[in-house]
Amino acid sequence: MIPRYSRPEMAAVWDRQVYFEKQRDVELAAVNAWARAGRIPADDARKLMHASFTLERIDELESVNDHETNAFVDALAESVGPESRWLHLGLTSSDVLDTGLALQLVDAADLIDGRLAELEDVLTDQALTHKHTLMIGRSHGVHAEPITFGLKLLIWLGEVQRHRSRLAEAREHIAVGKISGSVGTHANVPPDVEDWTCEELGLAVAPVSNQIVQRDRHAHFVCALALIASSLDKFATELRSLQRTEIREAEEPFEAGRHGSSSMPHKRNPSRLERISGLARLLRSHAQVALENVPLWHERDISHSSAERIILPDACIALDYMLWLFNPIARDMKVYPERMAANVEATGGLIYSQGVMLALIHAGMSRQDAYEVMQEHATASWEGGASFQDAVRADARVTALLSAEQLDAAFSPAPHLRWLDTAYERMGLSRTPEPTPAAEREVITS
Repeated sequence: MIPRYSRPEMAAVWDRQVYFEKQRDVELAAVNAWARAGRIPADDARKLMHASFTLERIDELESVNDHETNAFVDALAESVGPESRWLHLGLTSSDVLDTGLALQLVDAADLIDGRLAELEDVLTDQALTHKHTLMIGRSHGVHAEPITFGLKLLIWLGEVQRHRSRLAEAREHIAVGKISGSVGTHANVPPDVEDWTCEELGLAVAPVSNQIVQRDRHAHFVCALALIASSLDKFATELRSLQRTEIREAEEPFEAGRHGSSSMPHKRNPSRLERISGLARLLRSHAQVALENVPLWHERDISHSSAERIILPDACIALDYMLWLFNPIARDMKVYPERMAANVEATGGLIYSQGVMLALIHAGMSRQDAYEVMQEHATASWEGGASFQDAVRADARVTALLSAEQLDAAFSPAPHLRWLDTAYERMGLSRTPEPTPAAEREVITS
């Protein structure tokens, strides 16, 4: 991932020095396991704990032998004495590579979960703050019926909570090592050495393996990241739509000194949200590659390796950046309740057509007739601009069955918000947010 879209904590997980340090951890954990099994001298094992490497020496050796793992093991061996013969004992390259990769993926998953936990907190606060902020619900981009902005955010919150569960499951499945040898038969390294190696590293043991840890685990992990990215894309797309000039119900923060356009000084573009949507496309493409890596020849080929060197760091770094970018947007976004309320009334009561129809049905009119009466007035309102509510209140077919009080109730947002508390209770949110002190509130006048 390019530095522009990298955060230092996640970039450090995928640093080349760390890549080999994790492999060193695997090699030395295996040495300790061999010593524990009584197969190599304990003194030699202790001396090997001081084995070290430099990237420069690895590069020099690899330029000759064209094999990264051999170059790495040889660099380690040069840093110690004759006890170096116990390094990489009975191991194959993927024992070290896949187990070291698991350590990196676990670290990456924990960083991402930390970002998700922050987003969960932000959305919880915002959903509570805007629990009663009335706005229009839209389907197909067209005004449907009233909702609240808090309900929209509550849905996002549930999505983030599910992603945390998915990520935890993917982390569990990726947090495994294998020290089973060239085709997974333990011919040259017994299962107890594998058990003890992974135990020291804090990893589970793949119950059965061939030369590699099976790539369905990695595909699961990358797909979990792509799902998170797709939800961020969903959130970003919604806010981008709400920021359109003709809607302007919410918008991403626009700090003093920020420029929206190089040519038009008035512009306040949702460029950060658009950046999130663009990076989500990258994450989804990485998920496709991860799925393509699952079918390999026989006990293993190397076709997955080159792709993984790109998609695994990039997916983790990009998603970490997306969360880092979105969390303050969700926390500090500008919300315009007055504009939301105005848009609820923008269609002259059209959005209450179903409520009136149902009232007519309960009063004795057939559903077909009630639908046709409402659609007749709706069509006239859409095409001629007449007030739907006024037309309905003047229709004798309606007033013969419904009183003025019943029509008032039908042309009200109240029935649409009647069960709002139930959604919050189901999500475990029943507290009322503390009001922001007046001195700290932004006054929205338009």
